[in-house]
Amino acid sequence: MERCLYRAEWMEEVEFSDFFREPTVSQSVAEAMERLQVDHLSLFACGPQLYIYYECLGEPVLPGSLLTTGGERLSMWPGVERGRRWAPMMDIFHYQHPVSLRHWQRKNDSGEPYGRIALLKPEMVASYVYYHYQYQEEKPGDGDKYGIIGLHENVLFFYAEQPTTLEPAPYEGKLSTSLRPERWAEVMEPHFIKWKDAPAGQEIWRKLELVLGASFRLEKEGKRCVIRYV
Repeated sequence: MERCLYRAEWMEEVEFSDFFREPTVSQSVAEAMERLQVDHLSLFACGPQLYIYYECLGEPVLPGSLLTTGGERLSMWPGVERGRRWAPMMDIFHYQHPVSLRHWQRKNDSGEPYGRIALLKPEMVASYVYYHYQYQEEKPGDGDKYGIIGLHENVLFFYAEQPTTLEPAPYEGKLSTSLRPERWAEVMEPHFIKWKDAPAGQEIWRKLELVLGASFRLEKEGKRCVIRYV
């Protein structure tokens, strides 16, 4: 299994939330997910910025293979792959990683995805990654089982699910030290560029709008892809 996080930028005048609500678009997403063995897809937005999370149960899949329409409405991202519309975000922190499909199976069908973004000071990126790797490998399973942070440039994308799933990780971390700072929030605060005119409580981590969510559920008549909108 591979957990995927990407970001993109919508450049069309057409409102993206209206575009993704089109029945033909949502149907094509559901069909692509089933064909390519992808589950728990969540598309978030902040202004024109789009952030996507999904899980590949088989071979790795690119976002363009799932969102097959609307790609021309996304800006180009420079990089190794020419003409790419989605920029991959590196997994720099997770509370747990999947060890099997059974371990990763959701026990609560009513769980809802949520996402947040933050900006790191460029000179503090290495420090942030260092502390989070230390935390991840010293205390696996210390937070939401599905919580993960992706990094691209100096942008952080945090994906998690509500209600929080707390359970022990079925593996040991790679570090036997106990160096994670006790005053975690106090140590983290200097790493961030704060958002201007942010709502109260979102000065560092800005909440994202869930545009589209899709996951498969087993029902009496078989497996069905459920599309959610907010």
